[in-house]
Amino acid sequence: MFTGIVEEIGTVQKIIKNGNSLQMTIQAMKILEDVKLGDSIAVNGVCLTVTSFSSQLFTVDVMPETFHSTSLASLKNGSFVNLERALAANGRFGGHFVTGHIDGTGVILRKEAKENAIYIDISIPETGQAYVMEKGSIGIDGTSLTTFGVNDEFVTVSLIPHTANETILGMKNIGDKVNIEFDMLAKYVQLALAKKTEDSTHKSKMTVDFLKENGFA
Repeated sequence: MFTGIVEEIGTVQKIIKNGNSLQMTIQAMKILEDVKLGDSIAVNGVCLTVTSFSSQLFTVDVMPETFHSTSLASLKNGSFVNLERALAANGRFGGHFVTGHIDGTGVILRKEAKENAIYIDISIPETGQAYVMEKGSIGIDGTSLTTFGVNDEFVTVSLIPHTANETILGMKNIGDKVNIEFDMLAKYVQLALAKKTEDSTHKSKMTVDFLKENGFA
């Protein structure tokens, strides 16, 4: 579990590609202070497992499913990435519930400075339209953000100066791909409503005429 509060920006040092899978070595400092083998680290919002590490580097594997469903395949040597350690049980919760399981990718459609903020329009997958709402939460490349505008094709988020400086979103340009994770609570609510609707539909078919037609009455 993560919070979407990026701890530092790391740098991709080495990528080994093997078909539709990757092994990445990333340079970092802060997140390696207490790292252990098998720890979970969010890389651009994607939950990955530490397979080896040193005082300044750690290595993770990217399996084919993650390769195809996230933007990690587009990373290169020298790419900057958002990094966050998994939330400790006694840690401060500062963002929103983030699982590190990416729902899809989007593309930056607009980026505009407005006084001390940067407004960004990001396309969203059609399957995610039910999970976004104005003033709701969304994870973009692992950064917890609030949606200030929503329509059928994109969401609008705003970066304060701190977020622009401390995450890679401030470096992104129009046309760049980003990882998207929709709010976990919104997904559970939508699933519960869909299940309730499905159950109601099934119950509505259980009429006296239906029972007679099928020999039960």
